Order: sequence, then C-alpha cells, then structure tokens
Amino acid sequence: MPTLLLRHIAHLATFDDGGREITDGALYLRDHVIEAVGTDAELGATSADRVIDLSGHLVMPGMVNTHHHMYQNLTRVMVQDEPLFTWLSTLYPIWARLDDAAISVSARVAMAELIASGCTTSSDHLYIRPNDVTLDATIAAARGIGLRFHAARGAMSRGQSQGGLPPDSCVEREADILKDAERLIHAHHDPARYAMTRIVLAPCSPFSVTPGLMREAAALARAHGVHLHTHLAEDLDEEVWCREAYGMRPAAFAESVGWTGPDVWFAHAIFLDSGEIRRFAETGTGMTHCPSANMRCGQGIAKIREMLDAGMTCGLGVDGSASNDTSNLFLEARLAQLLQRVAPARYGSEPPGGRGGFGGTPGALSAREALVMATRGGARLLGRDDIGHLAPGMSADLIAVKLDQLGLSGTQRDPLAAMVMCGPFRVSHSFIHGRPIIADGAFCDLDLEALLAEHAATMARIWQ
Repeated sequence: MPTLLLRHIAHLATFDDGGREITDGALYLRDHVIEAVGTDAELGATSADRVIDLSGHLVMPGMVNTHHHMYQNLTRVMVQDEPLFTWLSTLYPIWARLDDAAISVSARVAMAELIASGCTTSSDHLYIRPNDVTLDATIAAARGIGLRFHAARGAMSRGQSQGGLPPDSCVEREADILKDAERLIHAHHDPARYAMTRIVLAPCSPFSVTPGLMREAAALARAHGVHLHTHLAEDLDEEVWCREAYGMRPAAFAESVGWTGPDVWFAHAIFLDSGEIRRFAETGTGMTHCPSANMRCGQGIAKIREMLDAGMTCGLGVDGSASNDTSNLFLEARLAQLLQRVAPARYGSEPPGGRGGFGGTPGALSAREALVMATRGGARLLGRDDIGHLAPGMSADLIAVKLDQLGLSGTQRDPLAAMVMCGPFRVSHSFIHGRPIIADGAFCDLDLEALLAEHAATMARIWQ
C-alpha cells in the first residue's frame, strides 16, 4: 500500500481526544488511513513513497457538512426577501423542471465548491424527484470527484390536496418512496469503517409528508442500520402548521413518530425550548446548525450554546444553495461563532429599561468550538467514528491552508482560530481517503472550466 509523509507542518490541529495542536508537525499515511501523528522530529525520518513539505501551512481534519440541497445551485439568488413558506412555494414549480442530468451537474459543482473550502465529507438531502431524477446521480458524482458522501433519500408525499405545502406535482406515492429507499440501501449503503458511500432516509419536513411515512421510514432505516434526517423547528410558520395539523409542537411531533435517538439528526432546530433541548440531549438526538441560511431567510437564532451545554450533538451545514447561497464550511463556522455572540442572553427577551436592542455575550461560542462542530460534531451526527479528527487508525481526510497569504498576515499567535475569525479561505491541499483531491490550490483531476460550462448550459436548458 502506498505511503505518504507530510512534513514540517507549521501548525497541526488534530482535534483528537486531547485536542492536541502541534508545531512543526508531521503525519504518516498508509493508503487511506492515518498511521502516525506527531512532531517532525519524531516522524521526519520515516521512509515513505512520497513526501510533501507543508512548511507555512495549517493542517486540520477535513470538515463534515451535514445538511445541503445541492441541486439548488441552479436557483441561486432567487426569492431573496420572502419568508420560508413563500420561498418554497415559489421555487417548487421551478424545481419541478429538473432532470437527472441537472441533478448530476449541480451535485458536481456543489461538491467542488465544498472541497475547495475545506469539506471532505458531505450529506445531501435530495427531497424533490421530478421527471427522471434519481439519488444515484449524486452518488455517481461523489464517486467521480472523490467526496466521502452520505446520500439522503428525501421525499415529499403530502401535497396541497392533502393539506401539505408542496404542489401535488412535486410529491410521490409513499409506497414508491419506501421501495426506492430500500433499493438504494441495498445498492449503495456501505456500513463498513472507512466507507465512502452511505444512505440516509430523509422525509422532507412535517408539512410535506404524513406521520405514517415518518414512522415507516424510521422502521425501514432501523431495520437496515441507516440514519434518519429531516428539517425540524426551522420556522415559526412550521410551528403554527404543526399545532393546527397535529395539535403539538414540531419536537413533540418528531418524538411521536419515533424520530429521536442517536441515529436521528435534524436540520435547523431553531425553535426548541429548554425542555425539548434536554430531551434531545438525553436521547442522543442531534442537530445541524445552518447560520447563513437562517439569517438569509430571517428565521432566527438556534440556541447552540444551550444545546452544547446540555450535551446535545451539534454539527454545521451549508444548507441549500438557494437559501445560503454558497457552500463554504469555513464561512458557516465563522457565522456560527458570531451569531451566538449576538444572540440575546435569553433568546428573545428585551433588556429592561427601554434601552432598545439586545445584549450579547462575547464568549458565547469560541472559534475552536465552532470548528469542533464542523469536524467531530458532524462526524458524530453521521454515525462515523473514522472521520472528524486526526489520529492513528482514522481516515486520511485532511486539509491544508497556506498561512502566508493576505488576510492571514498577523495570525501567528493562533492560526487555528484564524481559520474562523479571519476567513473564509480556500484550501491549498485536500486529501480524502488518502487521495489528493486538491494540490497547491488546484484540483488534481477535475476539469473545473468544463464543469462550469456544463452547469451554465444546464441553466440555459432548464430555465429557458
């Protein structure tokens, strides 16, 4: 098996159990696994098939994106100033024009954008399947580009005629959804350690599927050992809808259909009260924080500090490119940190004395905590014990950022915090499963110019 030695790493942030950060560090990789981590003095003389000098670079684990809708980069910067339900209702008919070729090229563009900005593992929640659209197209895209991928088989089954939000033309029959989900599990899900492809079952939201589908999806997922994912408590309109339709809040609805446990994670989870947060923490239920999309859509601020203190697993997600409208996890980590610092101490209580405004908390979320969410937190949400930190026996998923660049000048005191506080940045090197995907700032095997031309041609074809 081929070996690789990365030497003279200026700052090696391992995110291991001890949180080690090593000056003049080194990593020794054998095939797709990390074999040794230490100082260059300890490992520098180790024989390897290839040696790369990373002087002047910060190296850290590749980040883990736990919520996305990749197809949405075909509808960026649309519906810019409307609330969620209006945003969705406007875009559903447009997305109904998608086909499998459009899904493929949009996924490849999204994956390239993620990798260039430090992501090495991503989930994608594909919940609209018009025409000939399949989840297989996104899986093929990930395999081609080299991204570690958790493909979430989304679905909408409750159309407007049944009291749901999406038009009937955008929903599927529940029997077909479950049959295809099982097909995907058998065809693509790899439960082994170091797996490059896994399947997730992901009915879209409480207002677009039935309770029956939620229950059956949970049963199917648990029969095959796959994880569950959906949107929850994203918007106050959703809470009103759930109270009217089910007589309960979104979190209670999720629990009523069996959607709690360490195999479940929710996107957004903004509108949870303290009791719901404690309940999710007790059951091991996790959440993905998507600060850019939450701000872009004017939804609110998730209670990340309270969730972390309660022991709830929290990761980061870029969300779809029609609600973010970019795919950069360094940016999400930065905004996660800053947004918690301006969150009202009681998440909504106006300060006394009629002074106006809200007081924040400078230390509400540190740069390292934000990066833990982006690495170890995301790995835990996906049920992975082989990614998210750098240690012997872990997957060789890592990124390097050149420190000698405009915008990082003066960060020598704490280059790791600079990844959040001074970013976002593009990576100089990216290794996924031990394979170099980006080297010296350029993709190794991807023709980016041709990909962007294909994406532009798809835009012209789909939206003409």
